[in-house]
Amino acid sequence: MATRQELQAVTDESTSREVVAGGIRIHYNEIGTGDPIICIHGGGPGATSWSNFKGNLQDLALNNRVLMFDMPGWGRSEFSEDAVNQEFIGWIGGVLNDFMEALGIDKADVIGNSMGGQAALGLALNHPDKVKHMVMIGSQPSSVTFIQPTPQEALANIGKFYRGEGPTLEKMRVLAESLIYDASIITDEVVQERFDAATTPEALEQYARRSKQPREDYYFELAKNTVPTLIIWGQEDKGGAIEAGFLMLKRFQNARMYVFQHCGHWAQVEKREEFDRICLDFFKA
Repeated sequence: MATRQELQAVTDESTSREVVAGGIRIHYNEIGTGDPIICIHGGGPGATSWSNFKGNLQDLALNNRVLMFDMPGWGRSEFSEDAVNQEFIGWIGGVLNDFMEALGIDKADVIGNSMGGQAALGLALNHPDKVKHMVMIGSQPSSVTFIQPTPQEALANIGKFYRGEGPTLEKMRVLAESLIYDASIITDEVVQERFDAATTPEALEQYARRSKQPREDYYFELAKNTVPTLIIWGQEDKGGAIEAGFLMLKRFQNARMYVFQHCGHWAQVEKREEFDRICLDFFKA
């Protein structure tokens, strides 16, 4: 069991780990002891699970073993050549299962932000015995919406980041600010950190490869999810249509939904204390 003082002292470097799972080199951060919680980042440029969830460690890792999983093609996880032709959600669900097998984890609670929520869903659909509870934050595995246009502003900004004249700090700032409700959260340090992570030679190469991976709409698969699921949304989310959350609430077999007022796409950052509390309470249920 970690103390709050110990958790405040951890760094990306001190918690960095690697494992080969299903033939893929996966980077992750590991903090704490106890029941495992796997956190999965979103799909924005420069995203890692450390950058997405480091602020939540003081609560999540206090009595739990937290594993912050970098999806293949992000952070320091490699993207395998054979993944280019495999549909993303089904494929990443298999990678997560291999990751758990490699670490000897029989079952875990899983939290996924945006694309990370889709990854969690891939695990829940294909290996439901591996997931105790699932939390999906602003995640849109189906584009079936009737009121809100798609893509939302933040998703469009993600697409623009690498196009045209290529990545710039200003593009990263515009993107980051479109992901949250209160722009004051986005400091120069945050913009520079995400920009640097997104523009290394390896990151640019990984983006070029992973952007070719096919995606499918999972509307007809949603009803097959049996894992207890907490759907979390920010009312001002510009990275995922809140309608998608209500769609999952209707079609999942065991779901509930929590909506934050004055919150964007990063509920775990923007509403950290309340987010941590409701997740830990849900995991105890």
